[in-house]
Amino acid sequence: MKHCEESRRQFLKLSGLAVGLLSSANSLANILSATAESKILAAPQESGSADYTLHIKAASVEIAPKHVIPVTTYNGQFPGPLLRFKEGQQVTVDIFNETDTPEQLHWHGQKIPTDVDGGAEEDTPYVPAHGKRRIQFTPNPGGLRSYHTHNRAGANLYAGQYGGEVGPVYVEPQENPGRYDREVFLVLKEFEPIFSRGGDMPQDFLSPYARNKELEERGESAMQASLAKGMPHGYEVGYGSFTINGRMLGHGEPIRAKLGERVLFHILNGSATEIRSLALPGHSFHVVALDGNLVPNPTTVPVLWIGTAERVSAVVEMNHPGVWIIGDLDNDDRRHGMGIVVEYAGRPGKAQWIAPPPFKCYRIRMRNASDDIHPIHLHRHSFELTSMAGKPTAGILKDVVMLGGYQEAEVDFVADNPGLTLFQCHQQLHMDFGFMTLFDYV
Repeated sequence: MKHCEESRRQFLKLSGLAVGLLSSANSLANILSATAESKILAAPQESGSADYTLHIKAASVEIAPKHVIPVTTYNGQFPGPLLRFKEGQQVTVDIFNETDTPEQLHWHGQKIPTDVDGGAEEDTPYVPAHGKRRIQFTPNPGGLRSYHTHNRAGANLYAGQYGGEVGPVYVEPQENPGRYDREVFLVLKEFEPIFSRGGDMPQDFLSPYARNKELEERGESAMQASLAKGMPHGYEVGYGSFTINGRMLGHGEPIRAKLGERVLFHILNGSATEIRSLALPGHSFHVVALDGNLVPNPTTVPVLWIGTAERVSAVVEMNHPGVWIIGDLDNDDRRHGMGIVVEYAGRPGKAQWIAPPPFKCYRIRMRNASDDIHPIHLHRHSFELTSMAGKPTAGILKDVVMLGGYQEAEVDFVADNPGLTLFQCHQQLHMDFGFMTLFDYV
């Protein structure tokens, strides 16, 4: 009995200790839970109305007649509403989350504090499921920005940026981006994602110097060897439909243009995974800003190459009347919706697509192994001096460059005038003794 009584007392003692530990653990869990909840729900003192209101909600979006897709959106639309801010002027935004999942809304490209930037990794509080958060920040810098979800998707192709949570932001800059008559905002986006096994997308219109040829060939050889052993392609994400401003090609309102006007296109690639190209037959893009930032030397190009989340602002002179398709170079993607009609006033008819001519930019690296100065000339072209004696340069267009003794220089030229092209030193004596070579392309 004595042994039993001692055992009982020991049991009660241990039980009390366990209860105490459990109670302490529960208290700690409650404290941690309360701390986490306060972090999620914390918001500045609200007074008055917000400047902007965004509702994260499920909605059905019609991307073509009788082609309706369910996606998560901002304010029930895709793309999300265009938000225009003024650089340096504080804004208040109310974010309502009408879904079952805590959300992060990221203000892409802006220099703002971490508590409102919209990244959980930066300790930005979530917008709770079926909850609200009011935020305040001062938009900067000026230019084309965006907002989008920053939730992770993993293998869930209905989550994260696979859905419709993306919209354009234009922060009115203090410096004017150039002369134009009106603005047009375009958001490029694919829907109905599926897992697939495919090959690499063609990149033949990329400048050769933008790729490392040696690494590219080594990687290609390794891939071919792997496929020869019967190894499958890795998984990628493919898409069933493609849109510009939430409508498939031919099913939205066209961009209506007038002869002679200058249109400033603001283009956002809202894709979750895809790199896009864009061309407008018979027209060129005068690029004035990249990712919202003014470029020091605006450049005119026939094709835009836009990575995920990248933005391009470019002026197009409407000087080629007709009804055209501005769309992706990839025929399959364009036929499945990645395009929009551009219609000149008084020019009815069926929209046309004409692939732009090849556009190759080459870099020539020169090293003078002598102590002579050589004025190097390229026939039938101008080139941009990109480096001189190891110092980067930009915006300097020439057709002769003075290459000093033991100096190095780099120039870029666009291969847009096919045929035999002489590359030479312009010193008569040096020419006479063969200091020249020929380029040829078609």
